[in-house]
Amino acid sequence: MLVDGLLALVMALAGSAMGVRDVAQYGPAAGLIWLGLVVPIVFRRRYPVGAFVTVIAAGALEVALLTRPVVTDLAVLIVLYTLAAYRPRRISVPGLIVCLIGSTTAIAVWVPLVQVNVREQQQQSLWTAGAAAAVFYGPALLAWLLGDSMRWRRGYYRALEERAARLESERDAQAQIAASSERARIARELHDVVAHNVSVMVVQADGAAYAMDYSPQRTREALAAISRTGRQALTEMRELLGVLRTAADDNAALAPQPGLKEIADLLSSSRATGLPVSFTVEGLPRPLPAGSALAAYRVVQESLTNARKHGGPSVTAAVKLRFCEDGLKIIVSDDGDGGGAASDGAGHGLVGMRERVEMYGGKVDAGPRASGGYQVTATLPFGLREVA
Repeated sequence: MLVDGLLALVMALAGSAMGVRDVAQYGPAAGLIWLGLVVPIVFRRRYPVGAFVTVIAAGALEVALLTRPVVTDLAVLIVLYTLAAYRPRRISVPGLIVCLIGSTTAIAVWVPLVQVNVREQQQQSLWTAGAAAAVFYGPALLAWLLGDSMRWRRGYYRALEERAARLESERDAQAQIAASSERARIARELHDVVAHNVSVMVVQADGAAYAMDYSPQRTREALAAISRTGRQALTEMRELLGVLRTAADDNAALAPQPGLKEIADLLSSSRATGLPVSFTVEGLPRPLPAGSALAAYRVVQESLTNARKHGGPSVTAAVKLRFCEDGLKIIVSDDGDGGGAASDGAGHGLVGMRERVEMYGGKVDAGPRASGGYQVTATLPFGLREVA
């Protein structure tokens, strides 16, 4: 309003001399016309339709009083531009038509055609009418076109801003989803590493406490196993948390993730903790993709951890790898009686196991066996494309 107020002040000063003469000649009505053309400019952005109607009414009154055109008549073009720039075409087009009709009326009143028989005077009047039409119609059409173009550009820029904001919001949402997925993956990895190795350390520590008084040698062996298992857990956790390193750590050497070849070492570790495990391989061994091999390793690791925790003191387990034509079947069973630690229902083991295997196109079935104990069966297809 401050900028528009300055514009209105400039127009008022420019037309003040002619306004004073019109007031002296036509009376107070000329002053009302002058105010009706100038004051609405101040409020044209806030009330485009109201400002346009007021200015058109003042212009109609000016034509009706047969006063001559003044500088303040430029207010018609300003409010027409504003109407086209700030209101849709269903409002601005009728405004343009009103201005064109008003221009025609003003030409008819202010530039009358002299109907005389003198041919030169007729031609001069026609040229005068044509020039007046160009002066009135041209600026009105130009003002409407400029305002409509401004409205279109403003809408286009607003659409671009909304699209940018929407894309930014979607990008943030995708980043949050990716971060949540990564946290869930890390939580599953940590669960696998910590649950397995800590359970081994607990069993060894219990054995060392039991054998401390009568078998120092077994106590030393148990303590050595605890130390070895703890170092292995730290190594695996260090490799796992390497995904959180920044680009500055790209040169750090990372050990490969475990796969099918490391299952033998896993079984040896489980036997060392007092869990008898048998191992059987059926069919012709075939290589698995790295991600699928890691999933198979984690299935065996988690299943043995659950057997050790929940199977009771005399539990035994069996691991079977069956290489079929279309994939690998992993069967881990135990004959536990449930005399071990009770599950609190908050673990990530089975959930993480299913998510891992399903990620590579496989499936997991887990549940009690009819003959007693528990069994986990997982299938992983061969040749599945690696998941990023």
